[in-house]
Amino acid sequence: MKKVEAIIRSEKFQEVKQALQEIGVVFFTYWEATGVGNETHGHVYRGVAYSTTDIPRRMLSIVVSEEKLDETVQVLLNTAHTGKVGDGKVFVSTIEEAYRIRTKETGTKSLN
Repeated sequence: MKKVEAIIRSEKFQEVKQALQEIGVVFFTYWEATGVGNETHGHVYRGVAYSTTDIPRRMLSIVVSEEKLDETVQVLLNTAHTGKVGDGKVFVSTIEEAYRIRTKETGTKSLN
């Protein structure tokens, strides 16, 4: 199993959520996030200066089977993409085990 963590623009969240559901990823956790990037200067949009580190973001935590990993990552990369600074990041790590508390199922059976 793999854990996919994604930091995306908040305005892309509904689109990403829908795309994940379409490939069968129906369970994940998310929360509001603020971070600091490596962009050291601000930008001006319609005469208003803003910092790219102040763009509202959402952090998603998704656990999938290894077979579902590539498809999940591609959906995140394609759907969250705007081509602008601050689009976000995707991180993948290994999960040793998972348990569903209600049924006590383990492994990938506990993910659905």
